[in-house]
Amino acid sequence: MGFARACSVALVGVEGVVVEVQADLEPGVAAFTLVGLPDKSLVESRDRVRAAVVNSGAEWPQKKLTVGLSPASVPKGGSGFDLAVACAVLGAADRIDPAAIADVVMIGELGLDGRVRPVRGVLPAVLAAAEAGYRHVVVPEQTAGEAALVPGVTVLGVRSLRQLIAVLGDEPVPEEPVADRGRPDAMLAGLMVPGAGLGTGLAPFSSDGTAHRPDLADVAGQGRARKALEVAAAGGHHLLLSGPPGAGKTMLAERLTAILPPLSRQESLEVTAVHSVAGILPPGEPLIGRAPYCAPHHSATMQSLVGGGNGLPRPGAVSLAHRGVLFLDEAPEFSVRALDALRQPLESGHVVVARAAGVVRLPARFLMILAANPCPCGRHTLAGAGCECPPSAVRRYQARLSGPLLDRVDLRVEVEPVGRADLMGSGGRGETSAEVAGRVREARERAAERLAGTPWTTNSEVPGHELRTRLVTAPGALMAAERDMERGVLTARGLDRVLRVAWTVADLRAADRPDASDIAVALELRTGIQRGVPMRAGAS
Repeated sequence: MGFARACSVALVGVEGVVVEVQADLEPGVAAFTLVGLPDKSLVESRDRVRAAVVNSGAEWPQKKLTVGLSPASVPKGGSGFDLAVACAVLGAADRIDPAAIADVVMIGELGLDGRVRPVRGVLPAVLAAAEAGYRHVVVPEQTAGEAALVPGVTVLGVRSLRQLIAVLGDEPVPEEPVADRGRPDAMLAGLMVPGAGLGTGLAPFSSDGTAHRPDLADVAGQGRARKALEVAAAGGHHLLLSGPPGAGKTMLAERLTAILPPLSRQESLEVTAVHSVAGILPPGEPLIGRAPYCAPHHSATMQSLVGGGNGLPRPGAVSLAHRGVLFLDEAPEFSVRALDALRQPLESGHVVVARAAGVVRLPARFLMILAANPCPCGRHTLAGAGCECPPSAVRRYQARLSGPLLDRVDLRVEVEPVGRADLMGSGGRGETSAEVAGRVREARERAAERLAGTPWTTNSEVPGHELRTRLVTAPGALMAAERDMERGVLTARGLDRVLRVAWTVADLRAADRPDASDIAVALELRTGIQRGVPMRAGAS
């Protein structure tokens, strides 16, 4: 009787569970049994592994073969277990030393000819292996750069099963032909989900940088909305842009990622892990360093926004926008269920999706921008534009954005139509994204210095209790906000959000703490009621 074991990783959402792949050979009729709660794609690995082993020059054992995946209670799916199954079988057949693979994590799909094909989710899988104490990982050659992002782990990238057998047996490593570089590499097909990427609005510009990158200087006029965008970027505040069609709401939203600061190392790993699992990680870009941008269509379902699907839930738009921007254009056209499902991730920074196959916790800390027209025809706020929508239709249209959802939005700005002087350029060109991004970066540095030693990094994350007790405003600064609470204009949550915005406004003007004018600016940005105080956020 022969026995050997190797290790692989089962992904549950964006979290991994190390799975021990055990192979047992016994005398009897030749058979191949796979146990351990596998799905259909994993059951089919029996035929892939057998053909790959034979075509790699090794002999397939003609005995009763049982392969067990432990722990058996965890659902397992995908083709990433092929490499571990093949090595466990070869170890049980004494083709390779069982001790050499006992503590090695192997991730990869096998082709029938023995080539090792890349799979999605390599980064979170290697992160899970490192947390479990494993230090040696074998992955497909195309994803070796992604796996090498995890510190303290030795990564071996292989092109074929034949090469891995030679490495484990201290034999000369055979050369494998390299694919023709004049055409797309077919081996990378398993990394990208058809229909994902730029076509779903995951970036407003091409990832290779060849297309024109949107710049704030392209926006004509809209000084008030531009400053609100700067406040949103500096503090991580959610924003509602309301105005007639053609005023520039989408242009402003697409330029928000250009003024956000680069992601930190930890944030980059979080974003890369989610995109790797979702199958939208750009080839040749193992680490995402800029904030993602996700703009789903208004026909998106609730499952596509928060996550879902058959079996174990997959990341939705809120997770794909983690540490970045989620833009909901024509927000009132989204279904009420889809919009109200955003309430919980807006508060907690994560989403918990429960299905019959299991419960998955997905990261979802994003900056949300809503764009809405004032009425179905969009001309309700335009003087003399001839809006024919009855008042009841206007009320129903605006009521699609529920009060609890809008209460979680810090900034609400009315985008005015662009004037002729601004559109034709006689009003002067606005600031570029680089200039605004510099002020945003300095404001975030001030906030991070003030919040050092706490679990928060931006003003939007600070709890209300801390804002009212430890982070004290200037004396008498809250009088206007307190009056609004007494009149019912502000809720308790609204007061906390006004304080957060006020701290961001103070950071942008390099002040130690907010004063009455900062509170007035924050109240004006939240309620839309003119306070008679100039907007001092950003450039004067």
